[in-house]
This record gives sequence, structure tokens and C-alpha cells, in this order.
Amino acid sequence: MARKKPHPAHENSERWLVSYADFITLLFAFFVVMFASSQTDKARAKQVSDSVTEALEKGGVAAAVREVLGGTVDDKGKGNAMMKGPGGATRSSKETPPKVVEAELLPSMQYLSTALAEEIKTGKIEVHLEPRGLVVSLRQATFFPSGEDSIDPKTYAALDKIGATVRSLPNSLRLEGHTDAVPIHTARFRSNWELSAARSIAMLELIHSRYDVPRERLAIAGYADTIPVDSNETVEGRAHNRRVDMVILNQQVAIKDPAALEPVPKPAPAPAK
Repeated sequence: MARKKPHPAHENSERWLVSYADFITLLFAFFVVMFASSQTDKARAKQVSDSVTEALEKGGVAAAVREVLGGTVDDKGKGNAMMKGPGGATRSSKETPPKVVEAELLPSMQYLSTALAEEIKTGKIEVHLEPRGLVVSLRQATFFPSGEDSIDPKTYAALDKIGATVRSLPNSLRLEGHTDAVPIHTARFRSNWELSAARSIAMLELIHSRYDVPRERLAIAGYADTIPVDSNETVEGRAHNRRVDMVILNQQVAIKDPAALEPVPKPAPAPAK
């Protein structure tokens, strides 16, 4: 009896689906692992960043250390290293630098605030920090006769404390003369511009000769009445505006943004009614 030939096995044309399914499964598992890892890193990085930021804000760490650890600083004072590099936010040359750089001159401010406590209390001198540096504001009524550029020798005791501080620091010093808005026209000074510049020069010569501060570290500027700190509509306001500001320039700011060393005009308050 003749044997029947076995039917040939049907070829399975869908076997590739098995390999494809295995590949998709592995790929899905890979992305799940990568996603989970990235979320963990973000959470850990945020926790570290928050801890460092809190430590820096409460510990008074120097500006250079704060910048390295916290990245650049945004308008809210928060550090964010992602703001550096391609695609990151850039700081405009006109933007005021962060206040953290003020820590460089904080010890000098504390010393002068104590040493000049009596002069500060009586309104003869004002000491404060700005992003551009430590500003020691000398009231004209105390240090200069009205309409003149000669420094009253009676004020040398206070100037000695300031001069010693300037001499002990490597920072540059800028002497900025300011007047009120009342025009001046005398045989010596034809305008407030000349008067403000002359007072700055007189203070520069004293700082150089009396305290031996090199001229290379000194500069002068005369602003006349263009940068008032008070209203020019009152006697008291005009008295506040007549001043010479001794600005110990912040080195951190000078390196990062030289344009920020210029004084920023402040809106004068309206006169009291």
C-alpha cells in the first residue's frame, strides 16, 4: 500500500514580530530606567542646591565662593548654574550686579561705621555699601566752606580713619564731587561742574599726600547736580546733595562689569508739603 507523503510545513511569515516585540520591550525598559535615573538626579541636585543656597545666604560666604557654588544669580537672588553657558541667561552691562559681591568690603564698612560713629550720628558722614563698592559720603557743610574747594583742617581727624582704611586695601578709590541745583558763577568757578570736580581733586591730593595712597589707585569725577540723593526743593535736601563721595571700588564688580562702577541716579523724594 502506498504511503502518503506528509504535507509540507507552512512557513511562518510573522516570526519577525517576536524579535520586534523583544526589542521594543528592551527599549521601553531602557527608557524607563533612564527616566527614573534622571528624576532621582534632579531631586538630589535640587536638595543639594537648596542646602547650599541656604548656607550661603546665612553664612556670609565671600562672593567668589558663592558664585562658584551657586552659579549665576537671578533677579530674585537665587543661584542657578543652568543660567551659565550656551542658551543661558546673560547679564546686561547696564544691570546692577548682585548684592552678594558687597561681602568683599563688609569688614571695612563695619570698621568705619564704628570708628566714625560720632560723625555718622551727627550727619557729617554717611557710610553704606553699594554693589559697586563702599561709599563714604562726606557732607560739604562739614568738610568744605560754601562755594570753595579747600578742605577744613578740623576734619582731618575723621579723614585719618578713612585714609588708613583706604591705604590698607588694594582696591581703587574714586572721589566723586556733587553739588545742589543752585547755579554757581564766581571768579574761580563758572559752574557747578567745575566746583564738584575741584572738590574731588582737592580730596584726591589730600589722600595721596597725607596717607601715601598711590595716584594709580585714585580717580576723580565731578557730577555737579546730576545725581542728587535728596530733593533740591528744600534747604535740607540741598545740603544732603552737596557732598563728596569716596567710593572704594569693589574688585569683583570691576572684573565682571566695569560699567556697573558708575553711580546710579536715585529719584529725589518730593518736597514735604
